[in-house]
Amino acid sequence: MKKWLSIFLLVGLVAGVLSACSGNSGEDTSGESGGEPSGEITVWGWNVAAESMELAVDGFKEQYPDVEVKVEDIGRLDVYEKLTVGLASGGNGLPDVVLVESDRLANYQEQFPDALANLSEMGYDKHEDKFGEYKLSVTQNSDGDFFAAPWDIGPTGVFYRTDIFEEAGVNPEDIKTWDDYIEAGKTIKEKTGTNMVPVDIAKDDALYRMMLNQQGAYYYDEEGNIDVTSEESKKAFEVINQLNNEELILNNDGWNGVVSATVNGEVATVPFGVWYTGTIMDQAPDQSGQWGVFQLPAFEEGGNRAANLGGSDLVIPSSSENKNTAYAFVEYFTTEVDPQMKALEEKGIFPSLNSTYEEDFFNQESEFFSNQKIFKLFADEVSEIPVANYTSDYSRAFDTMSDTQASILLDGKDIDTALQEAAEKLKSETDRKISE
Repeated sequence: MKKWLSIFLLVGLVAGVLSACSGNSGEDTSGESGGEPSGEITVWGWNVAAESMELAVDGFKEQYPDVEVKVEDIGRLDVYEKLTVGLASGGNGLPDVVLVESDRLANYQEQFPDALANLSEMGYDKHEDKFGEYKLSVTQNSDGDFFAAPWDIGPTGVFYRTDIFEEAGVNPEDIKTWDDYIEAGKTIKEKTGTNMVPVDIAKDDALYRMMLNQQGAYYYDEEGNIDVTSEESKKAFEVINQLNNEELILNNDGWNGVVSATVNGEVATVPFGVWYTGTIMDQAPDQSGQWGVFQLPAFEEGGNRAANLGGSDLVIPSSSENKNTAYAFVEYFTTEVDPQMKALEEKGIFPSLNSTYEEDFFNQESEFFSNQKIFKLFADEVSEIPVANYTSDYSRAFDTMSDTQASILLDGKDIDTALQEAAEKLKSETDRKISE
């Protein structure tokens, strides 16, 4: 599942990737006049997300029997490559609906403000109260209009090995703050020799981003100014640096390294998004009952423990020749409970639609995760996730802060100095101001 949640964005224009036909030719264009949805639409996605949309087609066709939906799994990189080129060329070669990760949305909306259909003008505003504040913040533009329809979300938690905790005599319920987490890690390392957390130090700042988000901060502030020198940013790196100094971090190379460390018992915990449940269950089926989940530790007693990592949404290119039908599918897929629950139960994709959390599924105990009601834990967290302003320069900040993480943890650079240098670098690359 991580493949479709990973954080590298291809933004360059690449020649020769345009498809000669987007699947729109000859379609009913009743969408322009608001008639009954009909004709054919094409939807782009990848991996289990595309499979989830395919699962929704039959239910959608029950409501709109005159519609044909073609879901194409063209691969994550191809989606972004072709979407970027297509939007830059006025919509050539694009389908009617496209899956886009939440942290990528602002890039397309800001660079191509007229290239994505305004869903509010098509009626999506009536669904606004069905989603949490975080999800609204990434799918609405500065005017409060929806340019994307909210779909899945990635509430975070700390996955932990119950057997390792028991061997070390550590109670996960005692871990309320990051200071508690560090102390628990020291005990676990002393008693079992196991590292506390995997980090791909030079390439992925996921732990840092989770820590920023739970504090209500991010790379950029609400005005889009560079905010990596904030107190929240410093606090995050102070904790991560302390974990490193106490030798509690296992430095992993890439996604496969993190998964291997998880499966092989090289780490006692893995802070990640809810989607990691599927990875653990798939990669370590023999470890059923040896895993549990607790919320991210807070920075102070009683502080926020909710954050987001990952998630995606649906957009309709303005070039679609059948917007009415495209909108009908997007609305059905993102606001009806049935397709949301199929995606969760069969593909492990966690919904952002609030009404789904009332389903019995969320009260079920997971045998794999020590009979915890883990999905209820994640569902209860959604309303507490702070907003994040990704901006069109998210990918630049991701690269810069991953490098900054490496300079602090591997080269021993002073945190304040490293963060100031990172801010100056982003300023020169983006022409954004540094937040004061």
